Amino acid sequence: MRLTKCRLGEHVELLVETNADLTYGVEHVRGVNNLKMLMPTKADINGRDLTKFQIVSPGEFVFNHRTSRNGSKFSIAYNDGDAPVICTEDYVVFRIKEQSKTNLLDEWLYMFFNRSEFDRYVITNSWGSSTEFFNWEDVCDIEMELPPLSVQRKFVAIYKAMVANQRSYEQGLDDLKLVADAMIEKYKHTTKRMSLGELLQECDIRNSDNVVAEVDGVNKDKKFMPSIASGDDLSKYKLVEQGFFACNLMHIGRDVVVPIALNNADEFRLVSPAYMVLKTKGNNVLPEFVLMWMSRGETDRRAWFMSDSSVRSGMEKRRFFEITVPVPPIEEQKALVEIHKVLDQRKNINEQMKSQIKEICPVLIRGSLEYGG
Repeated sequence: MRLTKCRLGEHVELLVETNADLTYGVEHVRGVNNLKMLMPTKADINGRDLTKFQIVSPGEFVFNHRTSRNGSKFSIAYNDGDAPVICTEDYVVFRIKEQSKTNLLDEWLYMFFNRSEFDRYVITNSWGSSTEFFNWEDVCDIEMELPPLSVQRKFVAIYKAMVANQRSYEQGLDDLKLVADAMIEKYKHTTKRMSLGELLQECDIRNSDNVVAEVDGVNKDKKFMPSIASGDDLSKYKLVEQGFFACNLMHIGRDVVVPIALNNADEFRLVSPAYMVLKTKGNNVLPEFVLMWMSRGETDRRAWFMSDSSVRSGMEKRRFFEITVPVPPIEEQKALVEIHKVLDQRKNINEQMKSQIKEICPVLIRGSLEYGG
């Protein structure tokens, strides 16, 4: 066996198939992220002409030729699904030539792209000033060595087995989420509601003795994160005890999200004096259940509707405490909270599996080249 040197351009061809007859709609629009995956687009496509969008069929590749501000990674993806998707006309779509499929497998090429070595090559060879590009011609100029097809198949089989395992796990994750969503949806229609003003009370404990030196903020994912706040005097900052919430009402209208987080750690957290710190009243509700309800997109949209019309589009405390939450029996809350804990654990495991697949790609490529050589 031996390796075959080539330019990638010898084996791939450019595609330009537009969605001219609007066969595919908004639900089929995908973007390409720097994890080299197709994803639902975050762009506002209201009013966009979808007839100009490009069709990416199964077995085809698509990439964003802009490499600026991209985390030093090249955004390229492979449609390994069962149905076509559509991407903006700014992207580049290509596939392996039919006559080259005896030399190069789609999945092997995708693994080739999924290496930090390849990302470094792209970033080094991008061109431009404020905006840098790596274009179709640059892709075609990539020099590579190909192992025999039989060797590619062996290593692709390992990759596909890992992907199949991860997707099977992810399907179970989706099923569990469906159960949890159905349960909370049932409570929305059948359970008495109580306002946040009835369930929560504000606390104001200051860091007067400077017992905590690191400041946290709350992000859009309802989690604490290190704050970028600067300044030496932290004595006026607020302490968040275990089981307490921190909430920022200043930008709800702007972000269409209620930034609220629950401190599950066994130590204090420190937040800006502008935040509200809250705890539950009595025994009617679990704090984890409140956070679950406040984490729903429907709740965020309702809060956005209730925000004021100022420049920051914040929310008054009075309006925040008017938000209502269905309150089922405490045992049912506990059951749902446990389901969500399992869901979060499995989400983390799923992300670890995805990360392992990414990490194995360079190993498989290197192994196939050594085996094929």
